[in-house]
Amino acid sequence: MNTYKIKNDAGLLTLALRLVVGWTYFSAFWRRTILTNKLDPDTASYIGEKFNHFLPNALGIKPLIQYMVENPDILWWNMVLFTIIEGVVGLFIMLGFFTRLSSIGVFGLAMGILLGSGWIGTTCLDEWQIGVLGIAIGFVLFLSGSSTYSLDNYFSKRKYTFTTKNWFRWLGSGELPIKTHRFSKLVLIGSLVILGITLSTNQIFHGGLWGTLHNKSVKPKLEITNGTIQNNTLSFDVFRTEGVDVYGSWTIAIELFNDKDQRVLKYNQDDLSALSNENIRNYYITKIEPGMHSLVIPLGAKAKLTFKSPDLTHLSKGKYTLKITDISGLYWEHNIVIP
Repeated sequence: MNTYKIKNDAGLLTLALRLVVGWTYFSAFWRRTILTNKLDPDTASYIGEKFNHFLPNALGIKPLIQYMVENPDILWWNMVLFTIIEGVVGLFIMLGFFTRLSSIGVFGLAMGILLGSGWIGTTCLDEWQIGVLGIAIGFVLFLSGSSTYSLDNYFSKRKYTFTTKNWFRWLGSGELPIKTHRFSKLVLIGSLVILGITLSTNQIFHGGLWGTLHNKSVKPKLEITNGTIQNNTLSFDVFRTEGVDVYGSWTIAIELFNDKDQRVLKYNQDDLSALSNENIRNYYITKIEPGMHSLVIPLGAKAKLTFKSPDLTHLSKGKYTLKITDISGLYWEHNIVIP
């Protein structure tokens, strides 16, 4: 059987992949711009806040995400650009227009999803699966190009000048200009690299190969740092690093205990729901805010909390324990020393 025909036919066999993965990316553009405005920073559905949720456990690109969520204007421009790229890549893949170039876009977007949010997913490791499958599909579409039902094929049949160029076979469709034995090695090496990415990220994010299997999206986790007590003021940083991304952690109590385990300060639900901007200084666009019955801490939010109380004025030197309690019963502690 002719090898040339086998390679070309692969472009037809991957039609379903083109249409489905193309829609998954184009639909992101469609949802954010047509169905609802998710690019408006003043709305609750702003896509930038979702991006902020990726921050705590992103792999490799965490500094980039942190820089953007600390700079809202830069973040907005990147969200607009990201949305446009998703729309163009998705549309081109569905239409089979410059299929191989678009498949590189699929590969890159999927890699970004994997590294940024591969740790998120309450039931089926959702974002990790989307990321690794997108990478594999991008690679397959690069190898196959598109065939019968595509604009690449339409232009090639009509012998448009650009389709006769060697670069079009690399960026559009047609037989890749690679010798048969090298082509098989490209398939093998690429597949093994993608398998390596899949296994390594599965282990890093979820312990999927050995050790304790874990899911960081199941329950909230708060990190407390930089606690100080000076005069009548208690201040500390709190950062929510784990838990479900679609709703917050509800803090119902903030307490301070001395080294004899005696409580010297307490803010209950009513106190926390009445906090003002003077008490909370948020670092990122996802904000810690007082709710109706508690202090709400969304995933990825980080803020400096400050409390002033006369009960803190004459504390003796020594070690104190700060305790933050969630409505679920979980709590987190942080030691503070008054020198």
